[in-house]
Amino acid sequence: MNRPLAGAALSLFLIGAAAAPAVASAPQDKAAPAVAVNYAGTVALSNCSGSVVRAPGSQPTDPALVLSNGHCLETGFPGPGEVVTDQASSRSFSLLSASGSRVATLRASKVAYATMTDTDISIYQLTKTYAQIQSQYGISALTLNDAHPVQGTAIKVVSGYWKRTYSCNVDGFAYRLKEGEWTWKDSVRYTSSCNTIGGTSGSPVIDTTTGKVVAVNNTGNEDGQRCTDNNPCEVDETGKVTVRQGINYAQETYIIVPCIGAGNKIDLNRPGCTLPKP
Repeated sequence: MNRPLAGAALSLFLIGAAAAPAVASAPQDKAAPAVAVNYAGTVALSNCSGSVVRAPGSQPTDPALVLSNGHCLETGFPGPGEVVTDQASSRSFSLLSASGSRVATLRASKVAYATMTDTDISIYQLTKTYAQIQSQYGISALTLNDAHPVQGTAIKVVSGYWKRTYSCNVDGFAYRLKEGEWTWKDSVRYTSSCNTIGGTSGSPVIDTTTGKVVAVNNTGNEDGQRCTDNNPCEVDETGKVTVRQGINYAQETYIIVPCIGAGNKIDLNRPGCTLPKP
């Protein structure tokens, strides 16, 4: 995983970050993006990144949702096969403006859904609605794309924790991505310029043409090891294993959309919902 940050490791990262630029020095996309991608709507967690998101059918009066990784949960990593639903939480999130400045602290009412099985996501329900966030802070939620991402698409990984943006393309897809005890399905593989680090976990992966969220950043192979913690490997349909040192990955988010019902309720029994069930 792009590890959550805590304790001494966090202190070391923060010391190193003091001299770092606000935006990572990744190469710019060849074509100018059709939409402005900035920090508006992203959030910083205590140890990870995330974003305020909405489904295409979400309403202004719905309680807002924050998307991050399952491995960013305050209660620790969910085990293989574990699914968390409707778990009380009062976790706080720093809401960022377009420039990356903190404009508010948002608070969760619950973990609506979280897992590290097949995917690596956490979805928090907030105490405020989209309309309240918009009227009080002038920030709109990011919209989840409802279609599978496309190879070659120009993307940006926007980290609210580090206030850094990484620019690259969708290099392809891993049929299975195995890391330690966990296995994820149909993961997005980045081209090499999205060299994400600890603390970027949970960052939204944004299509620069549409401005929609197509994935959530979650891991990368750090040391070239095979299928170990922090060193995921790709496994194809035949069982062949490929290790790509220095390459990072994300989990697709279009699969979340069919599971969001009226009132932004996560309903795992909705037609088309394929998220793992408890």
